[in-house]
Amino acid sequence: MNSAILPIVEGQSEVESVPILLRRIRDQMHAFDIQIVRPFRVKRNKVVFPGELERAIGQGVRDRGNIGGILVLFDADDDCPARLGPELLERCRQTTHLPVAVVLAKIELEGWFLGGKESLRGVCGIKQDAVAPQNPESIRGAKERLSQNMDHGRRYLQVDDQPVLADKVDFDLTKGRCPSFDKFLREVQNLINYIQGN
Repeated sequence: MNSAILPIVEGQSEVESVPILLRRIRDQMHAFDIQIVRPFRVKRNKVVFPGELERAIGQGVRDRGNIGGILVLFDADDDCPARLGPELLERCRQTTHLPVAVVLAKIELEGWFLGGKESLRGVCGIKQDAVAPQNPESIRGAKERLSQNMDHGRRYLQVDDQPVLADKVDFDLTKGRCPSFDKFLREVQNLINYIQGN
């Protein structure tokens, strides 16, 4: 059975952090037979061009093997997730017969950590009294906001800190404040159920 999920992401920090998030969801579902393979990277500014996402899917499936489903996860940046998401999903469906989930973190993935900030107190220097802002996903410069919430002299280092925060952030807290994270959870759960034949 092809039982692995191939994540397609944009940056080195996501290469490290997204598998952590996926394994946490998998383990919560007790779907321990599902493997999470090393993500395939595509630059965010290239994914909108025809052929780039399609190339990533083809090469990722060939290189990784045993793929039963694909997760595409990018920052929405200035694009409208409700428009770009379906466009990318349609391109994926024209490229592969495998089940695909497309999720766009509204503006940037770090907004999810802002949404779950209370669960991250003491992690990576996050202050013990840090609280989530209103509408965390609407904040531009979420990385800078995370730095502002760290102890004096500490700043957010994407490649180092993102995997640690991904491992510690509380899912229930975050999904209640970040609709795109709630979508991410649901899409991954559906992907796992599909691969398992549930």
